Amino acid sequence: MLKLLAFDYGASNGRAILGSFDGNKLKLEEVHRFPNDPVIANGTFYWDVLRLYHEMKQGILKCVKSGNSDIAGIGVDTWGVDFGLLGPSGELLGNPVHYRDSRTEGMIEEACKLVPKREIFERTGIAFQKFNSLYQLLAMKLNNSPILEKASTLLFMPDLLRYFLTGEKSTEFTIASTAQMLDAKNGGWDFSLLRKLGLPDNIYTDVINPGKVTGRLSKSVREELGVSDIPVIAVAEHDTGSAVVSVPAEDDKYAYLSSGTWSLLGVELDKPIINDDTYNLNYTNEGGFNGTVRLLKNIMGLWIYQECRRAWEKKGETFTFDELDHMINTAEPFVAFIDPDNDLFYSPGNMPDKIVEFCRKTGQRVPDSKAQILRCVIESLALKYRNAIEGLEKIIGYRIPVLHIVGGGCKNVILSQFTANAIGRPVKAGPDEATSTGNLICQLVALGEVADLSQARAVVRESFPTVVYLPEEVERWDEAYARFLKISGNA
Repeated sequence: MLKLLAFDYGASNGRAILGSFDGNKLKLEEVHRFPNDPVIANGTFYWDVLRLYHEMKQGILKCVKSGNSDIAGIGVDTWGVDFGLLGPSGELLGNPVHYRDSRTEGMIEEACKLVPKREIFERTGIAFQKFNSLYQLLAMKLNNSPILEKASTLLFMPDLLRYFLTGEKSTEFTIASTAQMLDAKNGGWDFSLLRKLGLPDNIYTDVINPGKVTGRLSKSVREELGVSDIPVIAVAEHDTGSAVVSVPAEDDKYAYLSSGTWSLLGVELDKPIINDDTYNLNYTNEGGFNGTVRLLKNIMGLWIYQECRRAWEKKGETFTFDELDHMINTAEPFVAFIDPDNDLFYSPGNMPDKIVEFCRKTGQRVPDSKAQILRCVIESLALKYRNAIEGLEKIIGYRIPVLHIVGGGCKNVILSQFTANAIGRPVKAGPDEATSTGNLICQLVALGEVADLSQARAVVRESFPTVVYLPEEVERWDEAYARFLKISGNA
């Protein structure tokens, strides 16, 4: 039994997942879970990266103490765009700043004063999101950041954590692709674009493909933890990149939805599509495993649902997920809709009030209960997925026959069924531990245990069940979709 350790860091928590592979099936065991609580200090929103590294070491220790010291590999994946900066001696110059920090407000507009918007898209193939690394760096430059002036190396979050483990510096392709700083044609840094924006061009490491051993635990880590020189592997380090590796598809024509705090809905291609449709619809061409491209739409996802729950908890009203599901099932359908990607819902805090405000401003009936608010969120997400699929079909030129939902959100039975209803085609849900599964699959490829992506997906199908949801009440959902398009401005 080959044992591998996957570290999967999300926006709210992280996990260490032990994978055991017998040559046919992959089994997962959670050995360590920990919160990922950002910290606001002097008005800036930070990630507590050294705490995250500490928790990583605790995960390794728990494996050792449970009799699993014979780990053959370690891989790390995280969310995209955020980074740390190192000084000349390799020291961390400050805590990485959270992508939801307000410093990037107005930075897309500032960038486009220096380089035309269409040119940025033609060069990178990446959709315009204010949190992209490109705009984070531009904000630092315009604010005369002393950290940026002193920086010798930029490492994205999973690369930074790998560096802490091994002392080796490199940048993995899928995580770098989220930055809007790579040349879409060759996959390397677009130094010309960076110079035009006045950004440093000497702080970046080589871009490497996922599925490679990049180093081993350093001597200091080995001595601290009492472990051997375990290989550390560059997996598809963007969590969505790993999640897509785990999609148990058998045919080429399908769409995937990586469902969690964010929803990433897209297709897998051999090369980027950069044209008027992808530009006007704001789709993105991110890097995938084995040189593939993830053409996708970035959607706000279950963040809004989670923020509603948190808002009620602050008032002393705590609900289990089963109780929330019961509320949704008993609420009147199609009362009102929101556009999940509206800027109103981007920042944390007072989410139920924001939903009421959006409905009032758009002239809709205002949800008057928690149940109606929750149903509004879930129905709106399902309808947003339909809109995203229709955009994909316009770009790629064929009908998508099936949607695979992977990630924690696929455990939400109501959302999965509503999505099938809204898109009018089958939904296949699973695996729910998609990112960790993809992380481990990448390690198996790196170690030669699995030959390629096709064999990897056969392993996923053999190892994890899926649930199929068929469309219901299609006519009612068609009517709801027409209303949704009007309130979201997409009609």
